[in-house]
Amino acid sequence: MSQGVEWALHCAVTLSLLDAGAAGSRWRLAEYYGLPDAYLAKQLKLLVSAGLLHATTGPQGGFRLARPADEITALDVVEAIEGTRPAFSCTEIRQRGVCATPPEACVRACPVAKVMYAADAAWRESLGGVTIADLAKTVPALYRRRGRDWMLGRRDAAEA
Repeated sequence: MSQGVEWALHCAVTLSLLDAGAAGSRWRLAEYYGLPDAYLAKQLKLLVSAGLLHATTGPQGGFRLARPADEITALDVVEAIEGTRPAFSCTEIRQRGVCATPPEACVRACPVAKVMYAADAAWRESLGGVTIADLAKTVPALYRRRGRDWMLGRRDAAEA
């Protein structure tokens, strides 16, 4: 999984700390986490394309969650960044090589594919059960306040 997933999840949690309707700028997010602005922009654009963030322009512009934080799952964010394809792709190697199994004998998934597909389903179910709101609740109060203050442009946020 790319580091963009980590960045996108953290940014979504930080944006969830803002009051309804308030937007956080990309450069403030990048600076807050020490991330390269241009690369973060790509991740945020993917979140906008997936309908997870709204982007606005102008002096008060920036990004905000497109729906309530308790309606956006970690899986939504992962799939926005990485796509929806399963992590495992069976290439039927049992049908290759010197002792290849004939295709007509391979009508069902092999044990390797079964366990990998089951793991993918479990991973997705786990991520689908955790929302941005759930993640935000685990952030200690000091860091919730710092993140919100930083995003709102309060100068003393980094020292708080």
